[in-house]
Amino acid sequence: MDAVNPRNAGAYDELMALRDGPRPAVGEVTITGSDPLFVSPFRIGGALADALAARAVAANDLWELRTGRRQRIAVDVRAAAATALGGEDMTLVRGADGEYRPAPPSPDVEHMVALTQPWRTADDRWFLPHFNLPHLERRVLDVLRCEPTPASVRAAVRRWKADDLEEAVAAAEACGGVVRTPEEWRAHPHGLHLASRPVVEISKIGDSPAEPLPGGARAAEPLSGVRVLDLTRILAGPTAAISLAEHGADVLMVTAPQLPQVTPFVRDTSHGKRSTYLDYTKAEEAVRLRALAAAADVFVEGYRPHRMAAHGFAPDDLARLRPGMVYVSVNCFGPGGPFGMRAGWDQVAQAVTGACTLQGDAANGGRPQLTPVYLCDFLTGFLGGYGALLALARRAREGGSYHVQVSLCQSATLLQRQGLVEDFTEAPGRLTADEFERYAVTKEGTAYGDLKSLGPVIRMSETAPRWSKATPRLGSSRPEWLPR
Repeated sequence: MDAVNPRNAGAYDELMALRDGPRPAVGEVTITGSDPLFVSPFRIGGALADALAARAVAANDLWELRTGRRQRIAVDVRAAAATALGGEDMTLVRGADGEYRPAPPSPDVEHMVALTQPWRTADDRWFLPHFNLPHLERRVLDVLRCEPTPASVRAAVRRWKADDLEEAVAAAEACGGVVRTPEEWRAHPHGLHLASRPVVEISKIGDSPAEPLPGGARAAEPLSGVRVLDLTRILAGPTAAISLAEHGADVLMVTAPQLPQVTPFVRDTSHGKRSTYLDYTKAEEAVRLRALAAAADVFVEGYRPHRMAAHGFAPDDLARLRPGMVYVSVNCFGPGGPFGMRAGWDQVAQAVTGACTLQGDAANGGRPQLTPVYLCDFLTGFLGGYGALLALARRAREGGSYHVQVSLCQSATLLQRQGLVEDFTEAPGRLTADEFERYAVTKEGTAYGDLKSLGPVIRMSETAPRWSKATPRLGSSRPEWLPR
């Protein structure tokens, strides 16, 4: 077995089983450290470290295709856990006095967090409505017929039976979910559906010749010359795309000026990327996006299921347009099953899969509670990056177009399969100053000021993951690819 900490081998082994080829040699992968960093019973750091180590192995596979060599890989569990904090304490902004401090709290995030909590229902169960982004919040409020305050939401949810509210919210194309126990989720039709599928699904969707990686052995990084279109927002999808940027890909974020954003989330998942504005609902701009896709290698999308298909950007559409395309879908509930058409967020996945119940039982006297970090978002993003790398390796060896699918609910159940931490009450909740500095990356003159952020935490002996570009302002690049 690789030199992997046995306490953290569960998720790593599961992910290695999805990869073609023999196991990495003994000593190639080292995972050190242990949970907990957070006040949570979950092995958050262990699961994230395993996913990052698996992603590094997949990058190593591409590096070997280029050079014939493999690299040594190291991941620290505590540093991996800290990636799930996002910008909270992990992105500092330099003030007028030259000191780096945490950015001021975002009122939008604070508002969302205050309302997006488990609330008791009329049948003495619990329901979590989700209030991110103004248009989605309006839909939830219209169902509940209440005001956007904790007291009003609490009273409104209390008038509904849990299952009825879940169906009403889904019918309104809003987001929310019944808080279930792990046992209830495993017995639920959608839980049963997902249990029959791998945590990272990779399907061949078209034929094409084997395609060597751009740049060949001259490339400086595993993904040098690889072009990635990033049509995602808010954490999981952008994390999948930044995973590819960290290994050298040219990642072009595509959004539209009118789409609502959460500024700190944009800031903290845009490092190393470029950003352009294209509104694919407008015919002339959709033409430009298709031209970009025709010259791309990877297309990452995180929209509501089948929304891209309605505009001609489904996986099969792009596989015909660009044979050899790797298409990555990131969503809440995964493909198919009774909830397959529903949208959702990290907190919804925690609620429906039993994570809220386990967190509450262990840390909150039995009242359901969300974990201290967006663990499903970041784990799903890392898994999406892993799947894209595996698909690129398959394309290089045997050709073909591929559809990679990952979901927040699958990540939540993967996390639960790692077992629980017995003692977490004294967990610090953050890295020490020395630990943070060990991984910190400084970028000056960004659209958000001078930043010091927790940088990539994977260590590779020849091509350390990095952010080669400054954190961009949305729409600051032309809709075109850099020369290979």
